[in-house]
Amino acid sequence: MGLRGDAAIVGAAQYKPEKYATAPQMFHLEQVADLAAQALEDAGLKASDLDGLVINGPQFHEASVFVPAMAAEYLGIELNFAEVVDLGGCTPVGMVWRAAAAIEMGLCQAVLCVIPMRLAPFGPSEDPAWMARAMRFGGHSTAFGAPEAEFDLPYGHMGQNTGYAMIAQRYAAQYGYDQAAMAKICVDQRTNAQANPDAMFFGKPLTVEEVLGSKMVADPLHVLEIVMPVAGGAAVIVTSRELAAKTKHRPAFVKGFGERLSFKSPSYANDMTVTPVAAAAKRAFEMAGVKPQDMDAAQIYDCYTITVLLSLEDAGFCPKGEGMRFIKENDLTFKGNFPLNTHGGQLSFGQAGSAGGFSQVIEAYTQIAGRADARQLKRCDQVFVSGTGGVMSEQGALILQGG
Repeated sequence: MGLRGDAAIVGAAQYKPEKYATAPQMFHLEQVADLAAQALEDAGLKASDLDGLVINGPQFHEASVFVPAMAAEYLGIELNFAEVVDLGGCTPVGMVWRAAAAIEMGLCQAVLCVIPMRLAPFGPSEDPAWMARAMRFGGHSTAFGAPEAEFDLPYGHMGQNTGYAMIAQRYAAQYGYDQAAMAKICVDQRTNAQANPDAMFFGKPLTVEEVLGSKMVADPLHVLEIVMPVAGGAAVIVTSRELAAKTKHRPAFVKGFGERLSFKSPSYANDMTVTPVAAAAKRAFEMAGVKPQDMDAAQIYDCYTITVLLSLEDAGFCPKGEGMRFIKENDLTFKGNFPLNTHGGQLSFGQAGSAGGFSQVIEAYTQIAGRADARQLKRCDQVFVSGTGGVMSEQGALILQGG
């Protein structure tokens, strides 16, 4: 069971990452329309071709319910398929496979997958400090009755930094920890960012010594091993094979996917060193009929360096416990033997909230389409893409293949 591989990403749009203080403020409906127009132009399609929409819900500014209907009304389109996905950083991967499945089921022919993540203008009764307060606890719920509000937050386990550091500490206790190898992830991805003018850290090369000399935020994670939140947003268009044949560029067909949610807080993980992407990647590779060694590139969600390490191991690119050796022995740049996050990854490109994972999806499509300019790989026919939400809580995988 699974996809036939008859749906493809055919167009994309992504705002250049900017600091929240200087990025333009736009209502989320405006951003949806703008990103949709750019993605349609990129694909060579019209708004009237769209009959499906997958959108984010929890962080949408103008509504907390009936978001697809409001967005469709604003865009002036009628939908045969609508979905809201709430998987944090795994949302983009989740959006793409849901769109592909809906198309293969015959529900629709072209789906807009979109997440706006620039700040919207504040109304007269809205407090600009709300975001700082909301982000204080990261993805943890403070609601009455939430298990983490009772058993995690009172003991200092709050926000993302503590959770990922806890996972890294457990990994170190079980397998050892080479901080220089972890820093190399940042350095190789920063090298990739130097070939991407849209990256937040374009023009700012990095060394291992600088990573290790940066502030320790949550032992063993340095500040340069932690993603930089930015304002942004992104969209892709997923279509049927028939419609894809009419678009401008080489399509990226969705050949396989997997998704796994195992827990909300890593406090409840059976083994913090084995992450949900293990099951998700296994399903994706089996569905596509390929193996990790068949991939021409890997676009792996990288909110933290420890996320990359565990994803490499659990997706099958190297054995468990050998990820740091793998990182040290391989060139992870776009010029190297194992191209990883060729756009710079979110660590050097920037993370626009739940839209951050779209940077990996869009980079995979861009490489397959042969449109990555200075960082273009000599060969790119198959790419592995991962998404991660929460603290290794919600993970997904895609196998994209050129048509």
